[in-house]
Amino acid sequence: MLDRVGALNVNGFDGSSASLDPRTRELIDRRRRVLGPAYHLMYEKPLELVRGDGVYVYDTKGTRYLDMYNNVASVGHCHPRVVEAVSRQMSLINTHTRYLHDAVIGYAEDLIATFPDELTTAMFTCTGSEANDLALRIARHATGRQGVIVTESAYHGGTVDVAACSPSMGPASVRNAPWVRTVPAPDAYRVDGDLGTWFAEHVQTQIDDLQASGIGFATLLIDSIFASDGVLPEPTPFLKPADDAVHAAGGLLIADEVQPGFGRLGSSMWGFERHGLLPDIVTMGKPMGNGMPIAGLMMQGSLAEQFGRDLRYFNTFGGNPVTIAAAQAVLDVIRDEELVTNSSAMGARLVAGLRGVASEVESIGDVRGAGLFVGVEFVGPGGEPNPAEALRVVNAMRERGVLISATGCFGNTLKIRPPLVIGGEEVDLFVAELAGVLGIG
Repeated sequence: MLDRVGALNVNGFDGSSASLDPRTRELIDRRRRVLGPAYHLMYEKPLELVRGDGVYVYDTKGTRYLDMYNNVASVGHCHPRVVEAVSRQMSLINTHTRYLHDAVIGYAEDLIATFPDELTTAMFTCTGSEANDLALRIARHATGRQGVIVTESAYHGGTVDVAACSPSMGPASVRNAPWVRTVPAPDAYRVDGDLGTWFAEHVQTQIDDLQASGIGFATLLIDSIFASDGVLPEPTPFLKPADDAVHAAGGLLIADEVQPGFGRLGSSMWGFERHGLLPDIVTMGKPMGNGMPIAGLMMQGSLAEQFGRDLRYFNTFGGNPVTIAAAQAVLDVIRDEELVTNSSAMGARLVAGLRGVASEVESIGDVRGAGLFVGVEFVGPGGEPNPAEALRVVNAMRERGVLISATGCFGNTLKIRPPLVIGGEEVDLFVAELAGVLGIG
């Protein structure tokens, strides 16, 4: 039986590589002395990156790497409109949200317009972890209960409560959280039958357990692409039965859109829309500011009124004018450059190319994706997960100038999510390099 791996252990540098140049070794040693062992590096040979442009990043020697992993720079590294917007606002003023500022209000109005009509109120934070933490606080206040259900390899952030909702960070994160329950991820590759019914039954079992324990059920916190569970996009709308079970029990649905949001999945702006869901709360982060620290949540108006009446919330830096300028520029670029459409088209091209590669090798068990969020699962002869091959591929691609990583509870699935501005040439380059690593051609 394979051991499950934590999200931060997949593709982590372990110090065993003997072929590091002196500068890299020195930086690694200095980094560990001052930052400690909790921080992780990627790849057998860690990279020192100093510049980015579009879908490419560059190291200190000027070597170019195709970035197929970093969804933070959603509209491309150093997009000129984002850089200009941040620089302009920083030259004017940057302060907190206890002062009026037209741009902050305008962005909230613009963002709200991308959501279903029932989701009417935005709140801003600095990180996705903070957004999920605030969402938990709101859900618990609204329901009067504490229990949270997440999937077995979920990742939702790093605050104390949200880390407890992130089993992929390791058992120590959830050990002292009796209010957390986990359910297996809805993996169509490995589950036979009606996936929606199967998943809803698991959710219902944990709802019943939380109610019987006296903790009570507050919320199902879910990432609609199941990124850390191995990228599980289909068959939609398999989440609807679970959503029905949640609301029948008086709980709330929190849709964590930190990874699938802002057009990443191609068919719509938000991942939950693919499943026909109306979440009570939606959280956002990472790509919202193209690297600037801005995140937030959107909620139904009645929740906002109740929370605001009974409790206080203030975040000194959450939604400050500079990060709002970045977020507004990102939203404008997504619309003006038609990046949701591009995500759909380039994602289809990417999946088609990868399935062509998969047809020629036995090591790939499944290729799945939605828009520019794609998973490639490596398996052994009997279909068992093969994390060793995934890790080999990740490091071999790095040597070929392509950056990628792996995910899933066994670390055997490539997690592919390039900037939304990627074009056909770069998609084809990625497919060709993967084919080369797998010995095709």
